Amino acid sequence: MSNNRSGVFIGGLMLGATIGALTGLLAAPRTGRETRKILKKSADALPELAEDLSTSVQIQADRLSTSALRNWDETLDRLRDAIASGIDATVRESQVLKRQTTQENQSAARVQVQNSDSRTSNLDRP
Repeated sequence: MSNNRSGVFIGGLMLGATIGALTGLLAAPRTGRETRKILKKSADALPELAEDLSTSVQIQADRLSTSALRNWDETLDRLRDAIASGIDATVRESQVLKRQTTQENQSAARVQVQNSDSRTSNLDRP
């Protein structure tokens, strides 16, 4: 975010300097010929100024792109870690549930055997 702010600041600074220079030229107590000469020099310098501004904006965009890519890569890494942790937790929970189900089934089978044995022993009595 700070890279974006510095790009905006630099662009604003250059625009402000240009507007200030033009205003100063137009308000200065010079003859028309002198003012036109200065304006011509300023107009000739505009392509260079535009190129400087373009370069500055490109540098800021590259920094922002690099930062965004780095943040994206970090986010993907965290997401992969979270998915892997979720899969591990699911596998562990599944194993726990299987053990519990097996234990419950074994307990139920023991109870049935005990009940069956007690019924059989009750039937054997006269």
